[in-house]
Amino acid sequence: MKALKVFSALAMAAVLASMLGTTPQPATAQTGKVIKIASQSPLSVNSVSLGTAISNGVRLAVSQAADHFQKDLGFTLQYTPFDDQGTQDVGVSNATTIVNDPAILAVIGHLNSGVALPSSEKYNEANLVMISPANTNVKITDRGYPTVNRVCGRDDAQGAAGATYALGQLKAKSVYIIDDTTPYGAGLASFFRDTFTAGGGTVLGFEETEEKSNFDAIITPLLAQSPDLVYYGGLYDGGGAQLLKQLHAKGYTGLFMGGDGLDSKDMATIAGDSVVGLVYTTTGGPASTFPDAKKFVDDYKAAFNIDPDTYAIQAYSAAQIAIAGIESSIKANNGALPTRKQVAAAVRATKDFPTPIGKITFDANGDPTYAPYYVIKATSADPAKWGDNKIVYQTNIPSPLTLKAMASGTAEPTMAATMAPTMAQ
Repeated sequence: MKALKVFSALAMAAVLASMLGTTPQPATAQTGKVIKIASQSPLSVNSVSLGTAISNGVRLAVSQAADHFQKDLGFTLQYTPFDDQGTQDVGVSNATTIVNDPAILAVIGHLNSGVALPSSEKYNEANLVMISPANTNVKITDRGYPTVNRVCGRDDAQGAAGATYALGQLKAKSVYIIDDTTPYGAGLASFFRDTFTAGGGTVLGFEETEEKSNFDAIITPLLAQSPDLVYYGGLYDGGGAQLLKQLHAKGYTGLFMGGDGLDSKDMATIAGDSVVGLVYTTTGGPASTFPDAKKFVDDYKAAFNIDPDTYAIQAYSAAQIAIAGIESSIKANNGALPTRKQVAAAVRATKDFPTPIGKITFDANGDPTYAPYYVIKATSADPAKWGDNKIVYQTNIPSPLTLKAMASGTAEPTMAATMAPTMAQ
């Protein structure tokens, strides 16, 4: 009878909790003591190698900070990966799940700008900070959301850097442009086109296609016009690798160029020998590019037994900034769990924060005040040697807000010197 009364009391408590919209917690639960950092990237389909690199980078950063959070701050720091499959629907669905978990105080992602844009709307509504390691579409930060940041550069500058190199160093006078219709690919291709034509180049064709496997309908008229250069805006597995492979099979011997969506060892796996000579721009660059990356590379290899693929180091750096923002918010909150809004404000205030990719300062829109841009040439068809590809051009370019500040004389004068491009020999 005593047991029955206890059961009845517990049952009544559960009913009352349900009516009040709460759930009874076990007496041993450490409510509010768990902090999670989530990631979103493709882990099962669509650019899996890049998506996994992002996930691994975040996982490594969280694992390295967990002990400090537990011992010194009194919080359990956890990593929660989400597979957005490179699609809007899945990304937005995951974002809804993420914002409904109050323990998640930051998101690192995405790979695809077309997924990041609608997903970040959900994050922003919930005051949840997002730091992107890879999203280069200008709309990511141009919306001015206080929650949305990135450690990489932008497509307007990346497209312009590629076109400038094509005109000045590759001596290309004509180009045939193809993009994959995504916000990333179409935006990058358009910025490349605008700078190329402004510099005196001729655009022989501009094709938008969702094709990923058979490019005969595009290649035939393309070859008839004999362009000096074919430019592809899109991802390696979104058509870029197959297009390059099929162009060579059809006898094309000209130049082929694209953006950071082609920067993956799987580009070599798919395209084979035709990848040798490929020129691509990237806002990230391989880990070996960065002078302070040795420890990261060593730690990454020890943790995952593989070399870091593109965006691993950027994701790691983004996670470091998120972790620092959370920690500073805890301290400012007298050791109590901070709100998402407090964390977002702390992240946006990031200034000269040291990471393996360099010191990061966010402008008022969440762009890094200065970002590196690289032009890289593929030198081997061996995927294992992708990290050895040769950097042929490098420059640091200020964000639009930083440029505006420079024009008004309010930017830091010492930074202007970093704008000069470097030509690798």
